[in-house]
Amino acid sequence: MLRSPGRSRTLTGQVGEYLVAAELARRGLIATTFTSNVPYYDIVASDARGRHVSVQVKTSNSDTWQFRVDNFCAITFRGKRQVIGRPVREPVLRLVVVLVQLGERDRFYVCSWKALRKIVIRGHRAWLDKHGGRRPKNPESLHVSVSERSIRRFEGDWARVQSQLR
Repeated sequence: MLRSPGRSRTLTGQVGEYLVAAELARRGLIATTFTSNVPYYDIVASDARGRHVSVQVKTSNSDTWQFRVDNFCAITFRGKRQVIGRPVREPVLRLVVVLVQLGERDRFYVCSWKALRKIVIRGHRAWLDKHGGRRPKNPESLHVSVSERSIRRFEGDWARVQSQLR
């Protein structure tokens, strides 16, 4: 069977979305998935009173998640050096992010989009500082990764979803 990296990534993402939807259902919420057809979120969860919250799911088979830093803050260039600017506004009010780590025992890290933004910016700033503000291999790259270590405190924090229902 021919295996393509794109198909594999799509399946990984889909597995994560369905796992999160199932966990939300276990917690008494109706969860509707959109399978990457809606910008900024993958699931809308609602309770019996009709309150709802948008949930973005990011799934990984490793202990890191990949993002573009310019989804979280403005980036400008001074020559080949990256300069971090203002934080980007939250794309959807009260957006909750669930980072899923697939493995023998799947792990779920539940945080607000704003908390993730802070982690991304802090991590990227530290990385740039260590490298003189310049990405060594590809100065124009806006890639950033978030490690499990940096989000560990959010593991299993499903109460975050309930607290954002409006």
